[in-house]
Amino acid sequence: MSSIDATATVQEYYGKTLQTSADLKTSACCTPDAMPEFVKPLLARIHDEVVNRYYGCGLVVPTALDGARVLDIGSGSGRDVYLLAQLVGERGEVVGVDMTAEQLAVARAHVEWHREQFGFARANTRFLEGFIEKLSELPLEPHSFDLVVSNCVVNLSPDKPAVFGGARRLLKAGGEMYFSDVYCDRRLPEAVRNHPVLYGECLGGALYWNDFLAMAKAAGFGDPRLVTSRPLEILDPELKAALGQAKFYSATYRLFAIDGLEPLCEDYGQAVVYRGGALGEEDCFILDGHHAIEQGRVFPVCGNTWRMLHDTRFAPFFDFIGSFDRHFGIFPGCGTLNPLEPVAGAAAAVACC
Repeated sequence: MSSIDATATVQEYYGKTLQTSADLKTSACCTPDAMPEFVKPLLARIHDEVVNRYYGCGLVVPTALDGARVLDIGSGSGRDVYLLAQLVGERGEVVGVDMTAEQLAVARAHVEWHREQFGFARANTRFLEGFIEKLSELPLEPHSFDLVVSNCVVNLSPDKPAVFGGARRLLKAGGEMYFSDVYCDRRLPEAVRNHPVLYGECLGGALYWNDFLAMAKAAGFGDPRLVTSRPLEILDPELKAALGQAKFYSATYRLFAIDGLEPLCEDYGQAVVYRGGALGEEDCFILDGHHAIEQGRVFPVCGNTWRMLHDTRFAPFFDFIGSFDRHFGIFPGCGTLNPLEPVAGAAAAVACC
């Protein structure tokens, strides 16, 4: 599918075909009901029209966001923008970028309503019209964001490497891209990639996970970390037949803007101790599907994990043990998760890399 066809398909599907999330034909772009308790009251303060036109496939709400500057690429009706706006507070800012006029109109119509709902003296949200593959063309300063989020949108892009490259350029050193999207266990045939409904439903453009890992690393995101994943069920008989044996997953990854991360998990004899207190993870910090770090417990980590905690906004929540002065080989238990190994979150996390 050409970039022009992809853009037109997405704009038509999300601007005109879909009016609410009930119009979706699959469960791909649909977040499960289960969510952390601290998120529920935040969602209750978001306008119904915004929520009803939400089409995300995950929960892009990492912890430790007070005062942060956040960019939501493919922000749609603004649900995640308004959710994150409550977490960054008046000292922070959340900027949404989307190319669909109808979705932007919904998001922009409720800026002042949400400001009053949140009790802020000034609005800490704004929305820009633009393409997520062309972030450099928008009035956004390089290296000015602490966090870039995206919810079931990268799969819709005809130029995914440009999306990752643009996000990397906008992040501060130690910043993070935290995003949910749809992945496939194989590269899809052209007929599936060009199917308008499958493309609009986030399946036709789904990333083959090995291709995603290569794209992320090429953009400067070393050692991508999988946070959660879940299989997607395709119930529509016609769509299921068109997809054949391909299997799809909704997965959440975190990518860190840290230079020099190593290709593998290396052992330098390091450890961390979680002090506790991060919102929603007060007693156990979840870095990814392999790292559930209990408060007060000495937790051995590889060099990459040490830096993901030490060189980022998470540093104030940890005590750090060790340095990079001595190398002990590959970190014991080193492994790489991918969407073919479903992760349920804290319950699935273990103390290894």
